[in-house]
Amino acid sequence: MKAKNMCAVIAALAAVFALTALTGCQKKKAEGGVTQGMNKKIVMGYSQIGAESEWRTACTNSVKQAAADWNIELKFSDAQQKQENQLQAIRSFIQQKVDIIAFTPVVSTGWEAILRECKDAKIPTICVDRTIDGSDGKADPNDANDPDNLFTAFIGSDFKLEGQRAATWLVNYMNQIGRGDKNPVNIVELQGTVGAAAATDRKIGFEEVLAGYPNYKIIKSQTGNFTRSEGKQVMEAFLKSDGAIIDALYAHNDDMAIGAIQAIEEYGRKPGTDIIVVSVDAVKGAFEAMMAGKLNATIECNPLLGPQVMDTAVKILSGQPVQKWVVSEESQFDQTNAAAAYPSRQY
Repeated sequence: MKAKNMCAVIAALAAVFALTALTGCQKKKAEGGVTQGMNKKIVMGYSQIGAESEWRTACTNSVKQAAADWNIELKFSDAQQKQENQLQAIRSFIQQKVDIIAFTPVVSTGWEAILRECKDAKIPTICVDRTIDGSDGKADPNDANDPDNLFTAFIGSDFKLEGQRAATWLVNYMNQIGRGDKNPVNIVELQGTVGAAAATDRKIGFEEVLAGYPNYKIIKSQTGNFTRSEGKQVMEAFLKSDGAIIDALYAHNDDMAIGAIQAIEEYGRKPGTDIIVVSVDAVKGAFEAMMAGKLNATIECNPLLGPQVMDTAVKILSGQPVQKWVVSEESQFDQTNAAAAYPSRQY
């Protein structure tokens, strides 16, 4: 009897353990289909500009990884640098009745109609990295035409501040090496894509600071479309016409700066010494160039926006309040701190 009772007890315990294990598996499986913080799985449509730089690739990877981490179904579209591709993709997202749409606008104009279509379909929208023309992150609820009322939230950098920081760094450094009182300090500028908020605001911010230093002059300014190859080509043209008198280069992103550095070397001048180079983004390639003494400084523009995008999407769809403009946390680097920071860089 004792043996039989013992067998019965063991069988009962085994049944309990089996039931517990099954319940645990079922719970885990159920939770696998639920987005963090919600009782349903979110479907997000995302329109990315393309893959024009290290920065953009890092941004895309961050968005895709965060979607997986948050268990959000991501319908991703690469616009290949064309706004018409983005408009087509967003209309497709509307037709598919996604829960939320995120996009990084190629240029800052021409979004009013498509964003109104999103609002009519009751689909909230998030601008990522770049915003639309006229947006200042302060929506006027009494003005239906305020651009900030056309989208739900913007996640990204203060591009104007980035330009200001680049100019401030340049002025301070030129003073430090005894070249700041030179009259004039001749600067060439590699702009980003014409019409892109990043290019427009980085130029405005840079020029605002230089307005206080009349001996600093931008003698040439042309778009390099944020690409390394075009940055090199445009810098070659600058050097051909004004190579002997260029004191500094301001590039709206690191990829163009790296291309320009190659052009400077081929021309026969030393980047980082003969021509001071400052750019924006802080990608790994920029750190390598700083450690080699060829790039002087880079202002950080954080591409790892995926977690903020997904977190903001969950908050919007669960009715939680969100800021109109979620500003990225960023720093700046030069040849004095590049080597120490390099090992921890994720992009």
